[in-house]
Amino acid sequence: MEVHHPSKILMTADTVGGVWTYTLELVRALEPFGTKVHLATMGAPLSESQWEQVEGISNLTIYESNYKLEWMENPWEDVEKAGQWLLQLKEEIQPELVHLNNMTHGSLNWGVPVTVVVHSCVMSWWRAVKGEDAPKEWNKYQEMVKQGLQAADMVVAPTQAMMRQAEELYGPFKQSTVIYNGRGQYGFQFGKKEPFVFSMGRVWDEAKNISMLAHIASELPWPVYIAGDEVHPATGKAVELENVHFLGQLSEKEVSEWLSRASIYALPAKYEPFGLTILEAAMSGCALVVGNTESLTEVWGNAARYIAPGNADELRDTILRLIEDEFSLNIMACRAVKRSHGYTSDPMAQDYDHLYRLIMKKEVQSEEKDVIKL
Repeated sequence: MEVHHPSKILMTADTVGGVWTYTLELVRALEPFGTKVHLATMGAPLSESQWEQVEGISNLTIYESNYKLEWMENPWEDVEKAGQWLLQLKEEIQPELVHLNNMTHGSLNWGVPVTVVVHSCVMSWWRAVKGEDAPKEWNKYQEMVKQGLQAADMVVAPTQAMMRQAEELYGPFKQSTVIYNGRGQYGFQFGKKEPFVFSMGRVWDEAKNISMLAHIASELPWPVYIAGDEVHPATGKAVELENVHFLGQLSEKEVSEWLSRASIYALPAKYEPFGLTILEAAMSGCALVVGNTESLTEVWGNAARYIAPGNADELRDTILRLIEDEFSLNIMACRAVKRSHGYTSDPMAQDYDHLYRLIMKKEVQSEEKDVIKL
């Protein structure tokens, strides 16, 4: 029995991280299938630049909220209110299925097939970044996420590595699969390369570990440019480091321009379940130097140079070798570009469309069985 492409989906997304980029990419790529996405946003109101990003996406309707996300401080009252709001939206929209990019709401009584995507989680973050299990104050988070994921008809992760961690922490699931994230090549170009190292993120973000790059910058002959703020949110003080140039918050177009010129993209991450900024750098022809994590080696294979996230000397020496060996630099850039071709938005959308139709078909078959029983 053939099931049509879903015409209406209710999807959730937070506005404060990479999930936002993933969501817009997926929505755009679903448009050729005739799928309209009703997107409920949480975490923070959309910024002016985010509203600009959604202009012209013909198959997208946004419902904005300010509810706290499950990983934020004392979120549970908001999480419950957000659940009520989402169920009201579901009644108004009447979607054929629900796609959640947060996890706790998977356990709501949706009445339609539900897909939940594990983009990342606090428990796996804590293990990777802190080297230990999360403290007991995160027990409720773990239980709520576990309930949400185990209730879902399908659990999706962006890498096999992330899925293994999710199953260990929250499983077993009814069904699960891996769909790699994707980006549209249209936003990135391979320009004339210049002698500098580039990175993106907050320098105090422990998972991204950019602080290690910033601290070895003074030992590099090339300048290091970081797209992100130098002002620490807690202290309000600016970080000043030799040979490091902070660029502040950049627009998508500005990021694309910097990446097109950068020779090396460095992100010595301790935790990165997929890494969209690394993909953007690869599409722009940068040689990649990244943290030696299970997920990043899965995604990039021999198309990146890997360093132990705790070894500053190894990071410095790896970058220095690329700077001093133009042939190796060019080889790694070419490998990154070639590998990036496997992570574009169209195959991602095809995989999701196939998944949607699969769980819709199972729903129809289940209803037919119930009718036969009657």
